[in-house]
Amino acid sequence: MSTWRKRFLADAAQWRSAGLERKRRVVRPVSATTVEVDGKIITAFASNDYLGLSRHPRLIEALAEGARRFGVGAGASHLVSGHHAVHEELEHELARFAGKPAALACMNGYVANVALMTTLAGAGDTIFSDELNHASIVDGARLSRAAVKVYPHVDVDGLESQLKSSGAGHKLVVTDAVFSMDGDVAPLRELLALCERYDALFVVDDAHGLGVWGPEGRGSLQALGLQSSSIVYMGTLGKSAGLSGAFIAADRLIIERLIQRARPYVFSTASSPALAHATLTALELIRSDEAGRARIAAYRDRLQRASSEWRPYRLLSSATAIQPLIIGDNTATVEIAEALLAEGLWVPAIRPPTVPEGTSRLRITLSAAHSDADIDRLCTTLSHVIASATADQA
Repeated sequence: MSTWRKRFLADAAQWRSAGLERKRRVVRPVSATTVEVDGKIITAFASNDYLGLSRHPRLIEALAEGARRFGVGAGASHLVSGHHAVHEELEHELARFAGKPAALACMNGYVANVALMTTLAGAGDTIFSDELNHASIVDGARLSRAAVKVYPHVDVDGLESQLKSSGAGHKLVVTDAVFSMDGDVAPLRELLALCERYDALFVVDDAHGLGVWGPEGRGSLQALGLQSSSIVYMGTLGKSAGLSGAFIAADRLIIERLIQRARPYVFSTASSPALAHATLTALELIRSDEAGRARIAAYRDRLQRASSEWRPYRLLSSATAIQPLIIGDNTATVEIAEALLAEGLWVPAIRPPTVPEGTSRLRITLSAAHSDADIDRLCTTLSHVIASATADQA
């Protein structure tokens, strides 16, 4: 047997024995919250489609209309011949939506964060990153060649201590706005104050806040009324917007620097012009869906009330659409997730390295497209499954 095969088989066996093996499930969507898996209809609490727009008739028609009007492929990178008029229109609208002077559309949030880290910082600079930031931020920071200082999660005093002692000529602070696995929210107002005090750029990844937070769903910064030329805002379009893609909104000087120097942008074929056209409709739908945001808040409160019946496990106190139920043990987490799936409810088991060791969890994600009956069924079934699991352990 070849050396590489022996090594990879051993790695796979170790991964499996630690309860960390993942499984791709082939789904056939039925609605925004219902899928068919292995011939069975499942209610999903597993998607980041927070407003249920991925199946919205207007958005589906907008994508089809975009394909008819503009075609399905851009044909080249933006800096060659792939920057269509509809891309330009979208970027103007994204800037307006985010309340920033300019915006740049990107293929996805991972690409956007790698582009930001590697273009806004480099050798001799320092990036200050929250310890629970998304993997795309972590990878981008590593690739940037800048020094990286990881500050304790949402610890403003810890960050200030690092900034105060830093001798870097250029500093960049980066944080998720809503943390995707804990559902907690960064202290954005305090972090911005530090950035302005210590002359640092402030990069905010609002993947899970856009559409759900702020007036007209304009995001976490708008919810707090924060404005500064030091802010670089990243929002994704594959979650609340129901499509795919991402964008960066910032000072014009920063956007122009990204256009000229961000390798993931310069050397990538532009996204579909049909998708750009559909995104314009998605932004309209987000702005008008106050009722959807209210439903998510009501569902969140319902889960928090029901969680007293889920002991010894703990539902984190999250004010967002992300409601993590901490189980702890990898195997127990998978077993509870599989028991829920057998009952027709899909709540994914999240394990290391996505989350720290000993904090494996069920990540419940809420959508405005869920019904009251869906939420009641989830709460009741979780209570039964957990009672059964803890009885077996006893």
